[in-house]
Amino acid sequence: MNAKEFYLSKPWLKHYPEGASDKVDIPEDLSVPGMVDQAAAKYSKKPAVYFYGREITYKEINELIDRFATGLADLGVKRGDTVALYLLNCPQYIIAYFATLKLGAKVTPISPVYTSHEIKHQLEDSDATIMICQDILYDNVAKAGVPLKHTIITSVLEYLPKLRKMLGKSLLGKDYAHLHVPTPEEMAAAGLINFEEIIKKYPPNPPEVKIDPKKDIAVLPYTGGTTGLPKAAVLTHYNMVAVVHQIKQLWPFLEDGKEVGIAFLPFFHIYGQVVSMLNGISRGFTLILFTTPDIEEILDAIEKYKASTFNGVPTMFEFLKEYEKTYRVNWKKLKLIGCGADTLHDSTVEAWEARTGSKIHEGFGMTETTGVSHSNPHNKTKKGSFGVPIPAVKAAIIESEGTNFVPVGEEGEMILSGPNIMQAYWKREKESKDSLIDIDGEKWLRTGDIVHMDEDGYFHFFDRKRDLIKFKGYSVFARHVEEVLYKHPQIKAAGVVGVPDPKVGNIIKAYVVLESEARGKISEEDVMNFCTENLAHYKVPKIIEFRGELPKTDVGKVSRRELREEGDDV
Repeated sequence: MNAKEFYLSKPWLKHYPEGASDKVDIPEDLSVPGMVDQAAAKYSKKPAVYFYGREITYKEINELIDRFATGLADLGVKRGDTVALYLLNCPQYIIAYFATLKLGAKVTPISPVYTSHEIKHQLEDSDATIMICQDILYDNVAKAGVPLKHTIITSVLEYLPKLRKMLGKSLLGKDYAHLHVPTPEEMAAAGLINFEEIIKKYPPNPPEVKIDPKKDIAVLPYTGGTTGLPKAAVLTHYNMVAVVHQIKQLWPFLEDGKEVGIAFLPFFHIYGQVVSMLNGISRGFTLILFTTPDIEEILDAIEKYKASTFNGVPTMFEFLKEYEKTYRVNWKKLKLIGCGADTLHDSTVEAWEARTGSKIHEGFGMTETTGVSHSNPHNKTKKGSFGVPIPAVKAAIIESEGTNFVPVGEEGEMILSGPNIMQAYWKREKESKDSLIDIDGEKWLRTGDIVHMDEDGYFHFFDRKRDLIKFKGYSVFARHVEEVLYKHPQIKAAGVVGVPDPKVGNIIKAYVVLESEARGKISEEDVMNFCTENLAHYKVPKIIEFRGELPKTDVGKVSRRELREEGDDV
């Protein structure tokens, strides 16, 4: 059996949990709002959302969606339009998201931490005509200066129980609590529309729109972009419906209408949007919704609401494994604990299991794969692996600069094929052709990730192609150096980049955060010596810079892009 045949034989299937299958029955005529309507009809009396104690049932949330859709239609939103959501996690996000899709329009989610420059790019690039905005974020929209037909403003306070409303902005955390809220006079002067006034004004009778799931775009989520401006993946209703059914097939023990999930992952990001919001609302789960990830509130909610699923990012588990109050939760009672959006380090896994007696199921996904492509099977986790392909996904490894399949166990670029793969990059013909390639008549996505698959069919991440450092002709992956740094008992966090140098190509630089007790006691030379003992000579960083903290992406990854930009100035 040659390399290609071995990948296509899907050796990972034998590790699927009992009841799971690679065969996924994806209805081709079902849209995203169609899934939500079905869930609302079946679980009408069940809580869809708890928002700081405020209960909203499926019947109520669906009526709110229909009211808002009716209002949007009256404002001129129609099939094919783009509606931008610039919101924190709140019930209005769910309402606006599904109301937009019900009209055959598409959503483009904008990160709440974006600057006016970044907002301007996304609004213009996505052809957005309507913006639904958190009141505290509106100043950035005004500074962006993009002409829009309508801007709709809402507050997180609207759906809080009366007692919690008294706390006001304290729920928003330090990053948002200081921001300005437009006054009624300012809203009137700018022609802004109040979200709640739309809900109150319009009946739950939106126009019926015929949606073609395979052709109509549901979402334009933007990728982070390490160089240049971010670009959007084109995700259809079929992509979104498919991934819900694929997730359901992989975790057959998660029952529709019965699960309770902690939803603190930001909905603007594909991970939180698909795994928490879309999967939860379309399957009748109850979401315990958080605007900001307050650890105390989350731990209390897990126990109070008897949560059965918890999805987080590595930095969350890294914090929880040492947090003094983590013991308050009996983690072994949860059906599934998932982790994604960044590499989960072995030290975190080992400490978590020793502390809680429970397993973290690491997974992998991209904006381009509708959020998910891999996961460790239930109770068959393999340390250091992001798991196996989810049902209906094909995965293989090819040469990073070609299309030949590499032998199992060797590193190369991961390619993926399946019903959850994006259609293209929005308005990016060249990037689409470079990323979506044809191999023997089948469409594959080049992920840009350097990966290998072991004999069992588990995949192991090595690094991003774009993070390759060239030093004197040698190829050095930042991830390899970082893994060694993380093995140092006094190093808490690390980020490695290449600093351009005309003599050697790139000088390897490591940004290091020490544990508090080690600061001032460990020198740059100590770190270099540790690297010398554990790395080939050409992989040893030539520059060590200590930091109190490292820049992070929206979902908690160390941002090599920002570190690289800083390194260019060295």
